[in-house]
Amino acid sequence: MRHIWIITKRELAAYFSTPVAFVFIAIFVALTGALTFYIGRFFERDQANLDTFFGFHPWLYLLLVPAVSMRLWAEERKSGTIEQLLTLPVTTTEAVMGKFIAAWLFCGIALALTMPMWITVNVLGSPDNGAITVAYLGSFLMAGAFLAIGICMSALTRNQIVAFIAAAVVCFLFTMSGLDMVLNVFRGWAPSALVETIGSFSFLSRFQSLTRGVIEVRDLVFLVSITAFWLFATVVFVDARKAA
Repeated sequence: MRHIWIITKRELAAYFSTPVAFVFIAIFVALTGALTFYIGRFFERDQANLDTFFGFHPWLYLLLVPAVSMRLWAEERKSGTIEQLLTLPVTTTEAVMGKFIAAWLFCGIALALTMPMWITVNVLGSPDNGAITVAYLGSFLMAGAFLAIGICMSALTRNQIVAFIAAAVVCFLFTMSGLDMVLNVFRGWAPSALVETIGSFSFLSRFQSLTRGVIEVRDLVFLVSITAFWLFATVVFVDARKAA
């Protein structure tokens, strides 16, 4: 844990060493407010809840999370510091976890800065604060799953732009997989079990129940499992590069 924490602090400090981190956070917070109040027509709905606010999170993460994760391994490989990092007395797993936790904390800071929205709905009405708490937790876990995918894509290339695009595409596929427009393509010829399996991989369907304040173990297990799988894949890819 000591090594993981050292790497976490190093990576988190690297985010805030340039104004780019503040720009990312400002854009995320501004977009969540703009989409909720204008596109989501918050005041016209006349309901004291944050359903529309959380409804935009998966789509915002498609932009924010790949931007956060694209540099984590790609920059190390491009600058040549990856060899120095991996020769230190730390395991690949510790290095991957340290980078992941730093990026997850960064996303958590961005998410926490949207909490004035929560205060706003409490001033305007009497929302279900328990449901909002669960939705925030679900959003944070979903950000972690997106990040795990992004980190894995970053480990596969030294080009940050390629890492960004690859992460955005993979996350987009996971997000869209539960929509009818996608499932209808398979319903005509594929077995129902396969269609249900494809739909079960959708971030949207998993996150929607959490936004309603419903905690289902299968949704939590899905998000944690996706995160664990892609982090494990990252360790495998980094070890393969190290051996090569």
